[in-house]
Amino acid sequence: MDVSKDLVAASATPLVLAILAEGDSYGYAIIKRVTELSGGQLRWTDGMLYPVLHRLERQGYVAAKWSASETGRRRKYYRITKEGRAQLAERQQQWKAVDGTLRGIWMQACTT
Repeated sequence: MDVSKDLVAASATPLVLAILAEGDSYGYAIIKRVTELSGGQLRWTDGMLYPVLHRLERQGYVAAKWSASETGRRRKYYRITKEGRAQLAERQQQWKAVDGTLRGIWMQACTT
């Protein structure tokens, strides 16, 4: 099943913030984590992820720094900020409202 681009775009910010709430990470690892969490149903690309990370960095929700990986290669690591954690909490409440509304209407549809 392909997830629509609209849903992918709408879920990008809370997904990235939630992944970074687990711990600092870099682009490729975030992409792999999204694939893992979605059971392979969401397949992000660099071209989709990095604009989100850069926007979150401009908004102050994410901070980045260059660091050497275990192989010695330089990577840009991202971490969630205090403001990002507050934004994540707000997004979680918004998604719970959407989820509850959809579940409610779908339950009604199944019983009628």
